[in-house]
Amino acid sequence: MVHKRMRAVFLGAVIAMIASLCQAQYATDWLANTYGTLAAHVGNGARSMWVAPEGVIYTASLWDENEGGVAIYQNGKSIGSMGINSEFQGGAIAGNATSIFTALQYGTPDGTGSVVRYNRATRTRDLVIHVSVWDALPRGDVITGLATAGSLLYASDFFSNRVRVYTTDGVWQRDISVSGPGALAVDGAGNLWVARKSAGVIAEYSAAGAPLNTIQMSAASRPSALYFDALSGQLMVGDQGPDMNIKLYNIAGAPTLAGTFGVQGGYLDTTTGIKGQVGDKRFTRVVGIGRDSAGNLYVLNNPWGGGWDLGRNGSTDIHMYNSAGILQWKLQALNFEAVAAPDPATDGAYFYSGMNIYTGTAGGTFVANTVDPFTYPSDPRLSTSDTQRGQHFGQLVNVGGNRILVASGQNPGAFNFYHFNPASGYIAIPDASIPGTAFNTTRQVTGGFCLDSRGDVWAGLDRTNQIYHYPLTGFNGEGKPAWGPGTTTSIPQSIRPLTRIIYMPETDTMILAQGIAGSWDWTAIDSRIEVYHGWSAGNRTNPNPVITLTSANPKSITAAGNYLFVGYVHTVPNIDAFNLTTGHLDATLTNSSPGTLDVGNDVDSMYGLRAYQRAAGEYVITKDNYNGSSLIVYRWTP
Repeated sequence: MVHKRMRAVFLGAVIAMIASLCQAQYATDWLANTYGTLAAHVGNGARSMWVAPEGVIYTASLWDENEGGVAIYQNGKSIGSMGINSEFQGGAIAGNATSIFTALQYGTPDGTGSVVRYNRATRTRDLVIHVSVWDALPRGDVITGLATAGSLLYASDFFSNRVRVYTTDGVWQRDISVSGPGALAVDGAGNLWVARKSAGVIAEYSAAGAPLNTIQMSAASRPSALYFDALSGQLMVGDQGPDMNIKLYNIAGAPTLAGTFGVQGGYLDTTTGIKGQVGDKRFTRVVGIGRDSAGNLYVLNNPWGGGWDLGRNGSTDIHMYNSAGILQWKLQALNFEAVAAPDPATDGAYFYSGMNIYTGTAGGTFVANTVDPFTYPSDPRLSTSDTQRGQHFGQLVNVGGNRILVASGQNPGAFNFYHFNPASGYIAIPDASIPGTAFNTTRQVTGGFCLDSRGDVWAGLDRTNQIYHYPLTGFNGEGKPAWGPGTTTSIPQSIRPLTRIIYMPETDTMILAQGIAGSWDWTAIDSRIEVYHGWSAGNRTNPNPVITLTSANPKSITAAGNYLFVGYVHTVPNIDAFNLTTGHLDATLTNSSPGTLDVGNDVDSMYGLRAYQRAAGEYVITKDNYNGSSLIVYRWTP
């Protein structure tokens, strides 16, 4: 009897081991954030920074899904936050020994014209200062600069063309008239320096408000951050114009340029790297500068991209340098509501989002920012009138060595096309949009969109009950793609209303997902997915298999090889893998390292999944994780 029990225990252990091996066919990884757990993750979209003498970093953000809007870091790690995730505007922050001051955002009770004070020790709000009459501006910053000196607080009231001076307890002292004031700094003599970003000017005022010296930068310069460096007696100026560096000015007497910190041209320089490539001192736009008492220098970058919803660009990029200017560490959160597609040209080693390029594992490496705001100022990814709140979701194909990138928003009805060429390096060059003239339509894409692997475009145009197919006709000498006129196919009655399209030319397979009949939400998927083998060969009526989804609220689908991958919203973080031959659910990807890696709670976006099958057969699936401001990467071998 004892032997039987022992055999049963042994058999159970073997079965458990086999089951474990069967479930261990995939690995879970992440990109675009220094840390992969929710507790430790770097916060989203930091747009301003203040550094305390002891090296504690405070950043302000318009939105962080799972953290307070003021994030706090020290020694390269998160140590907490202040406020709620949607409280602050993000564009200005300052502090002193006891308090943090930052601007409120639109929709809060005190509105965009107010500054709040938080106690650094208790991390609680203890004062509101009403600075501007512009208290209900839904897009853009009203308070564009903050600084403290002794018992005084300075605040740039941008639209009122003034800097307002208060005590740190909120008692108004005086106003200083300045046209379009921005970033602020106070020097060792108590004089105030005010950046006028669009004019390329930094103006000096006495403690009483009298105008003193003026630094006139080049016409293209855009002073976006100021810091008075007490160690050197210099004014440090972050320039987000084409120089993309930090300028150092001697300000004893008439100001003179003493030097620079950072590569001239930043990430767009072609002498020290590839155009678009980020790096040690290859800055994007510098929006925060600070030092601690040990002389360490901190620089906050805000990589380009993102429209009026300033929290959507997901970009926190803090570099810390020692007193000799040598990089010590970085804190990066480079993704919020976005996804990056595996790059076929590198067999899935690189990943392209709508804005950035990544590679590596365990947080990965930030390779490049693909936006060039100077060469292409009309790039849709820079539009402040973008109703999609940013074009951060990337779709990518490689056709004969030519990459085509499509960028779109969270739940898009429009898609923007880009190409690359050697002269432009990693910069994505704007080409066309659908709807748009290149596709001869003004209709939104509400019935599904697909850029297939040969570069053809498939689109379900709004209220047509037709699938439009635009064939790629080729590339010009610069790598720019062109498409022919659209041909139409009536959407099969059995799958109407159509909400997703995936076409796989390698196997002539069309995958169509049904929307919810009668629903106002054209972005939602119902339970029915039809797979047509031989679509271009003429099979438009015999789907086989038909996949019936049983999990609630499917939201995003993608496909590669012989598998369809499905993600869900408002339910579970799972990704289901369905066999395109049998229609069976062959695997569910959840998290292979429970408790050590945050994979988010759902897929809250239409195109929040991307997939690619590598040459050796492994599937690489990426997933948007807005919880932890990261990208989840599953590597699965069936």
